[in-house]
Amino acid sequence: MKDQDYMNLAIQLATGTIGQTAPNPSVGCVLVREGVIVGMGSHLIPGEGHAEVLAVNQAGEKARGATAYVTLEPCSHTGKTPPCSRLLIESGVIRVVVATEDPNPLVSGRGINQLKDAGLDVTVGLMKKEAQEINQKFFHFMKENRPFVTLKAAMTLDGKTATKTGDSRWVTGKKAREHVHMMRARHDAILVGKGTVVKDNPSLTVRQPVYGKSPIRIILATNLDLPDHLTVFHDDQKTYIVCGQSAPVEAFLEKHPNVGVIQMTNDTLEIDEVLTRLAALNIQSVYVEGGEAVHKSFVSSGFIDECHIYIAPKLLTGKDSYGVIGGASPEWMKDALMLSFDHVEKIGEDIFIKATKKMGD
Repeated sequence: MKDQDYMNLAIQLATGTIGQTAPNPSVGCVLVREGVIVGMGSHLIPGEGHAEVLAVNQAGEKARGATAYVTLEPCSHTGKTPPCSRLLIESGVIRVVVATEDPNPLVSGRGINQLKDAGLDVTVGLMKKEAQEINQKFFHFMKENRPFVTLKAAMTLDGKTATKTGDSRWVTGKKAREHVHMMRARHDAILVGKGTVVKDNPSLTVRQPVYGKSPIRIILATNLDLPDHLTVFHDDQKTYIVCGQSAPVEAFLEKHPNVGVIQMTNDTLEIDEVLTRLAALNIQSVYVEGGEAVHKSFVSSGFIDECHIYIAPKLLTGKDSYGVIGGASPEWMKDALMLSFDHVEKIGEDIFIKATKKMGD
């Protein structure tokens, strides 16, 4: 096996933990000595051992003289756990292959420099693109200081999301809906508007445990006028309601003490301020599953990084049915939000499309 083979294994280890390590990135590590894998690890839960720790613990004394393949630059600072760069040095590792530098300013090059200063042979950049894709949302958050935003919608072939009565169960099939749960688990938060929770009373959780943990729930409700019976008020999943400046926050919290409230500086819920406030809570990615109005607000704001669109082989028809995005249309096609198709996949009877915002738009 070559360097790339071992790094590919480390990337596979990291990929398996996407969505469950936040606010930390997903990282994989493989230790190899004399052509034999002696330790492997991936960061599983924030606050617990990093990938390098697990790999070194598994290797024990066999780590001495080994090469470490790590998908992300080893941390060099003390947070909830000690620095991994120091651990690799003390364990006797003599060579470290790093896929990509850590964009976190607390690390960013420092971990690599510590390894080099200690006399270790360090190589950086092997499978860099693949490694950065694993932590796309983490890299974005560190660079932009705002959450990565994914807009999700399920629609018929003619672009409809619900009938004229609002009935939307179900647009797509079971396999596509299961795929949605996997995507939810890969985001820190899920965001909807008041209309969605009042009409559908959803749980907004990941109901297939195999996919990972449920995201934090974010609900936009300008006046906090939400009925008390909603599911989101009666379980243990963390929930925040975003409201306007004039909303009756104290009265609301008396009824729902376990729910957080994020109050805006005015009575209009501006998306840029919403995202700024979520970033302050270290929420690095948001899965927007709203209706026409919420989707329009995000598209108009320009803060859409990726779209997940599920298309069912159905024709609903009708001007009075609901679509993906509401509001007024721009006058000219040149004013459309330009995207690139990154991935197209058939899931069951439905089609899944992942499209990303074009760079520079």
